[in-house]
This record gives sequence, C-alpha cells and structure tokens, in this order.
Amino acid sequence: MANSDLKDPKRVENTDVSVSKSIIETVNGSHHFEIKGYSLSKGMGPGKYISSDTFTVGGYDWAIYFYPDGKNPEDNSLYVSVFIALASEGTDVRALFELTLVDQTGKQEDKVHSHFARNLDSGPYTLKYKGSMWGYKRFFRRNLLETSDFLNNDCLKLRCTVGVVKNRMERPKQYRVASPPSDMGEHFKDLLESGNRCDIVFNVGDESFKAHKLILAARSPVFRAQFFGLVGDSNMDSVTIEDVEPSIFKVMLLYIYSDCLPDLCEISGSNSSSSMAFMVQHLLAAADRFGLDRLKVICESKLCDEITVETVATTLSLAEQHRCVQLKSACLKFAAANLNAVMHSDGYKYLEQSCPSLISELLQTVASGDEIPGVAQSKKRSSSSILGLNVPADVVLGSDPANPMGRRLRRRFI
Repeated sequence: MANSDLKDPKRVENTDVSVSKSIIETVNGSHHFEIKGYSLSKGMGPGKYISSDTFTVGGYDWAIYFYPDGKNPEDNSLYVSVFIALASEGTDVRALFELTLVDQTGKQEDKVHSHFARNLDSGPYTLKYKGSMWGYKRFFRRNLLETSDFLNNDCLKLRCTVGVVKNRMERPKQYRVASPPSDMGEHFKDLLESGNRCDIVFNVGDESFKAHKLILAARSPVFRAQFFGLVGDSNMDSVTIEDVEPSIFKVMLLYIYSDCLPDLCEISGSNSSSSMAFMVQHLLAAADRFGLDRLKVICESKLCDEITVETVATTLSLAEQHRCVQLKSACLKFAAANLNAVMHSDGYKYLEQSCPSLISELLQTVASGDEIPGVAQSKKRSSSSILGLNVPADVVLGSDPANPMGRRLRRRFI
C-alpha cells in the first residue's frame, strides 16, 4: 500500500466551527424637567426634595430629585443637590447617567455632569434596589445659581439622560427564509365573494348578500346571539336588515371577513371628502349596532382626521349618540376653535334642534379654552414640570433623606 493512501491522524479536517457574539450596549432615554417658581421652593430644609414625574428607560422607571436646600444638613443650604433615582424594583441595574442644568439664554453653555464621558475603568454605575440614587450633593452653589443664566423667570430646566446597560447575544444566521405576510383575510374575502357554502341571505334595501353564519357569529356578538343564542334561530336562512344602506352593509361584511376596510371611494363611486365622511358616519353607526368594536374605533379615527366646518356638527351628534368619547372631545374642541364658522353652518342648526345639550357643552369648551390635544409624549424623550404656588407644587417631602422613595406627601397643581 502506498504512503499516499494513508491518512495522517494529525491532519484530520474538522469543519464543526460555530460563532456567537455578545453585544453589550446601552438603551438611552432622556427626560426634561422644569421647576417653575424656584424661589418658593427655598426653605424646605435640607433633605427635602422636589421630584419629577417618573419616566421609563430600558424597562425601568426613574425620577429626578432636586434638593433646593441641599441633601446634607452639614452643607448649611449653600448648595443645591440633584440626583437620579431608580423608581422601580430592580436587582443590579447597571447604567450610565448624565445630569444637565440647561442654559436658558440659548448659548448652550449648559452645566453638565456626565457619567457617559468618564473613563469607565470601574464600569457603569450599579443601582441595586428601589430608591438607590446617583448624583451630586454639591451640584451647584446656590448663590451662584440664583444670579446665573440657568435661572430665568424663576424657572429652572433640568435634563437627565439614562443609559441602561443591556446584553444581547447575536448569532450568525446561515440560512434565511422570508416569511410572507398574512393572507388569511384575503382567503376569507374570497370565500365571501365566491358564495360557497353560504347559509344565510341578508336582504338590505333592494339588494341581497350571502354569508356564513359561523363566521358572522365569530366576529359579531349580535349575530352570534341572533343565530345561536338562547332566543336565536340557527335554522333561519334569510334576514331583512332595516335602516342600513346596502353599500354600508357591503363594506361591513367585507370588514368582517377580511378584518380591513375596503376602498371606500371605489364602493361609493366618489372621491369627495364630504361623501367619504357621510359614508364613514353611517359605517360607525352600523359597527355600533352589530357590536364590531374595532371597526367602530377605526371609523372614529377616520372621522377625527376629517373634521371640517361642514361635518363637525353631524359628527358631534353621531359621537354623542354612539358613545364615542374621544371623537366627541375632538369635535367639541374643533368647533370651539372655529366657533363663528361652525355657528353659520347648516349642521349647527340641526345640532340646536336635535341635541341642545351639546350646545351647552360646546360653550363650556369655549369658556375653558382647552387646546386640541397634541401627539402623546414619547417615554424616550419625556418631560414634566412643576408650577410653584404658595405651597410648592408637586413637592415630595421625604421624611428620611436616606430613603427618598419612602412615604411621600404629594401636592400637584395643574
């Protein structure tokens, strides 16, 4: 046998090599905290603090604590103290922190104490329990603060950034197969349009629609009770629907089967916003009638986006009739902001006759001066503020400075 036919045991190939990667990174979030009426907070005493609203970063709740007279009695109220505290239960939460006193002149000469920029030889700061804190007992000398550009109109602005340390494992994907989007709705829609195995016919106006009792019962509590309830009749094969337009019932059926709205312009044959609003108004009424809660909210959202001087009165009446609280609030605030034009619309006359109580609510909205609500704040960049009155607002009185998360007395003025 030739030597070339023998395998060298030291050179046996091994291709079983696997790879993984541990990635340690921070999940960052910031909170902006305003203290309005700073001068009224002085004299609380050392160890007494004002807290921000809680905010969430990295799955944990946090709060900023501002001590107007300092945290330690031995400093004799010469300094203000600022701390960031863990406000939720946690075990060994490792994080980086940055506390900033904002320069209100716009020169961006902020006073910054940052853990992010430090040499991290000792690693990130570790908080082990609810109430543990990181910050500065002598954050700023008080007499210098009160003559600085950081205090403007008796208001201080603080910003806190938290970076929670997270660890995730990353493994290479040798093979990848893209997952197709769900097509269940399309299949059920095809079933409806094919008419296969339909067992109920709806007579709506001069049109008729075939459907399946089991699917309708699964989606609507009203149909479930009608077909399979204690007083229902599972053997019925036709139902007459009153007070619903055929086009509206068709849209509702398509939604029940596909879980999404069809093209309303295509069904109505019109592109005008007023005709769309009219159609959605009737669809909302049908959704409420047949217990389709998600469809009802979808209609509320669409109507809220399409509020105009011409439609606001009828939409407001509809919202009141069908208990659409958010839509009603949006209509009242829009009408209050455009009161003169709305009062000269045909819908307003209808509103006066059909729902006089709404006129009273509209006037109350005008008197209150409420603004149309904006976009909800993100927890990643949140904010809170305190208005100082004769008693400092939202002041949290810590009876034990060493345990700031203990029992608290909160006064809030909005």
